[in-house]
Amino acid sequence: MGSHSMNSTAQATVNTLRYREVRKVTLIGSVVDFLLGVLKILVGWLAHSQALVADGIHSLSDLATDFIVLYAAKHSHREADEDHPYGHGRIETLTTVGLGIALIVVAFGIGYDAVRRMNETGLLLHPGAIALAVAVVSVIAKESIYQYTKHAAVKLRSNMLMANAWHSRSDAISSIVVVIGVGGAMMGYPYLDAVAAIAVAVMIAKIGIDLIRASSKELIDTALEPDVVETIRKEIIGVDGVRALHMLRSRRSGGDALVDLHLQVDPRISVSEGHQIGDTVRRRLLERIDEVTDVTVHIDPEDDEQGSACDQLPLRSDLIEKLQRQWADLEVVDAEQVTLHYLRGKLQIDLVLPLAVLDKHPDTRSLILSIEKAAKALPEVDSVVVSFRP
Repeated sequence: MGSHSMNSTAQATVNTLRYREVRKVTLIGSVVDFLLGVLKILVGWLAHSQALVADGIHSLSDLATDFIVLYAAKHSHREADEDHPYGHGRIETLTTVGLGIALIVVAFGIGYDAVRRMNETGLLLHPGAIALAVAVVSVIAKESIYQYTKHAAVKLRSNMLMANAWHSRSDAISSIVVVIGVGGAMMGYPYLDAVAAIAVAVMIAKIGIDLIRASSKELIDTALEPDVVETIRKEIIGVDGVRALHMLRSRRSGGDALVDLHLQVDPRISVSEGHQIGDTVRRRLLERIDEVTDVTVHIDPEDDEQGSACDQLPLRSDLIEKLQRQWADLEVVDAEQVTLHYLRGKLQIDLVLPLAVLDKHPDTRSLILSIEKAAKALPEVDSVVVSFRP
């Protein structure tokens, strides 16, 4: 079987709804980021709080990433095309890497300035009470945005949106640090404001590194989480007709999970029954595991995980030509059906002959033995089962 995913119309509808939801959540967050960023920078400057100014820059960096997320969301939800048969989900992944790099750059700038001020005590600032109040407001606002964005990210299975949510929470955490730093400075320890700024920078850098690490795993096709893979495995094994499962592989593309697998079925069932079993597995994964959007199923008659033992065996046309030469004296070349089974490095043959053949060969047992002996003279043939029908 080949690769199967949702039909194009359904996928397009899902992508459109997903994009609209991402856009709504991100726009709400961007408004809050803009207002908080301007407020914190302005109040931090007026109240002489370096930590609050740093926190304001962090908020504005959130605003910048919000716009990047909006751009990426628009393009990552485009339908698959000839050049991108698996869709455009990796745009989200690349964007997340970009967000991580931006955070690290911002963190370096904030940390460098704070260290410079600590080394030159005359540059240390003395924040006022208004800085403390704004920092508290920021904690409440950014934690609210985090919870709102996280809920949407889980619902939409968007790592990019989840990254943006954590970007917001990092701002809330940094604001808590600012509260501590400003409070300490107001109590007569001005260096605490600079220390708080450094702590904010470290937290921002860590978030950036985590985003880059997680997205890099996706870019190199790291498998899904072990618990998700185990859920997929249980769903597959639960399908009637599946004898075994091997070579289960998975990867992510944006918010989607792509799966390909090898199923082992009874080697003597029909091709159509094997296809039906594989198609049932595909449908079950798409219906029961939300994040799975594409499944490729390969049907195996035996376990070939360590390599196929039948690689050197001839295909049908070559084998039939050899068999016809072997059976030339028996005059059974008018066989109505020859079914080949490629198993354990050998060929097992089911041969169906018309009853009319028995007019020329009344001794049925002798005929069958002769057919088997002639066929087994070929080194690739393991067994022959002969039957007759009108």
